[in-house]
Amino acid sequence: MNMVQLFEKKKQGLELSQADIQYFVDGYTAGSIPDYQASSLLMAIRLLGMSDDETFYLTKAMIESGDVIDLTSIDGFKIDKHSTGGVGDKVTLVVTPIIAALGIPVAKFSGKGLGITGGTIDKLESIQGFKTELSSQEFIDNVNRHKIAVAGQTGNLVPADKKLYALRDVTGTVDSIPLIAASIMSKKIASGADGIVLDVKCGSGAFMKTQEEAQRLADTMTAIGEKLGRRVVAHISDMDNPLGKMIGNKLEVLEAYALLSGRMEATHEDLLDECIVISSLMYQVAAGVDETEATATVKRVLADGSAAAKFEEFIIAQGGDVSDIVQNETAHKVSVTAVTEGTVETINALLVGEASVSLGAGRLTKESALDYDAGIQLIAKKGDRVKNGDIIAYLYSNNQIDQDTIHKIQQAYTIA
Repeated sequence: MNMVQLFEKKKQGLELSQADIQYFVDGYTAGSIPDYQASSLLMAIRLLGMSDDETFYLTKAMIESGDVIDLTSIDGFKIDKHSTGGVGDKVTLVVTPIIAALGIPVAKFSGKGLGITGGTIDKLESIQGFKTELSSQEFIDNVNRHKIAVAGQTGNLVPADKKLYALRDVTGTVDSIPLIAASIMSKKIASGADGIVLDVKCGSGAFMKTQEEAQRLADTMTAIGEKLGRRVVAHISDMDNPLGKMIGNKLEVLEAYALLSGRMEATHEDLLDECIVISSLMYQVAAGVDETEATATVKRVLADGSAAAKFEEFIIAQGGDVSDIVQNETAHKVSVTAVTEGTVETINALLVGEASVSLGAGRLTKESALDYDAGIQLIAKKGDRVKNGDIIAYLYSNNQIDQDTIHKIQQAYTIA
């Protein structure tokens, strides 16, 4: 077997066998298959797609390329969630303490952000002292003691995905549903949870631009999870508009904490609604209850303060300083004003995300340094009435804020 034979099979529209895919994943991970051959096969997959069986074989081979985390020493049904990424998506920061407050163990490994998509690890690292690098024993002990731990991915967790994703990023093959599904599910399965809730974003600020694409990705990932013995539920949510009012690392932690603490003036109903849906699904999967009971239970722990208390407990358990969850003053703050009168019909999430990156809140490359305090506060949200000259957003950065960034936010708002 060699890579040329695999190219020929794929070119002719034939399915790659499990042995073919295992050969490719093993060889590329070990370094015996060069980038130019791997990128050719990735492009063929991007153009011609993969069958359900091929996608499953790829996911399984990627899982087996490195460590698989053993969480059996954690009591109870372990639940995890994954978002395909969006702008202002701080849902993990809200739903994980809600579920932990209900006594369900949440053992979550998260990543850092790249481009307009923020990373949960970056957000948590904006809190002074917070540790995202935990030993296996620390991680397990925290989940058993506090019912929650969120850590960065271990060095040898799905090494095949690390190599393949880096190659996809520079070869125009990121936007392939089979490759996205295999990448996400290999990491989720290798992370050891018993159940997974998938939040598949759809819209201008997401990988999946249409409802049809999002549904295909959701169905593909759900099927993979079920074949590998996990309980998996997928939910498709809107990412045409940013979620909540805050975009940026520290700003998003502030908003999540405000929501958990019942301070709705500092957040928005769209974030609350999304968090209730996702946490309800997580509780349904883990506890085996119906939607009505799950939703009522989630709302109860939000209302009685136990979810907020669990969030504080979680931050302290991983070395964080809760008193540091405050908005720091930045060197530059600029108000963005409406250029017309009317009702906000939509706020383009892609443009807002691009503006947040230019402010320093996101990375252009994996090596980019973040300004944890940089970001955007949306004053006007979808459905709000504004007048010409009203402030619709504030921009924060420790670097000079240019006119292009201000203009991009104005362009993001459709006011009619």
